[in-house]
Amino acid sequence: MTLANQQCEACQADAPKVSDEELATLMREIPDWAPAVIDGVLQLERQYKFKNFRQALAFTNQVGELAENEGHHPEIVTEWGKVTVRWWTHAINGLHKNDFICAAKTDQLLGTE
Repeated sequence: MTLANQQCEACQADAPKVSDEELATLMREIPDWAPAVIDGVLQLERQYKFKNFRQALAFTNQVGELAENEGHHPEIVTEWGKVTVRWWTHAINGLHKNDFICAAKTDQLLGTE
């Protein structure tokens, strides 16, 4: 089953972070995303380009709806012509499989999976 077809699971502070091996495997399913360490926390990051602010804002709202539906919320930065999305699991200060599921679903919003 592809990541985009899976659902997030409730995540507690004792949930395991993805291992280095899992990270490598899961990254192959979301090749346009990059792992990034921000403030000491491993996150998934991708920047999407748009023709104008209106399109960027519409995408931002779609990501917001996705986040609400999954019960998992990213950092979203909306600018003229681009949106940067970062997924990570706050409860564990790192990456969980949920983040990869949501990254794949984010790509699916534009049909760029």
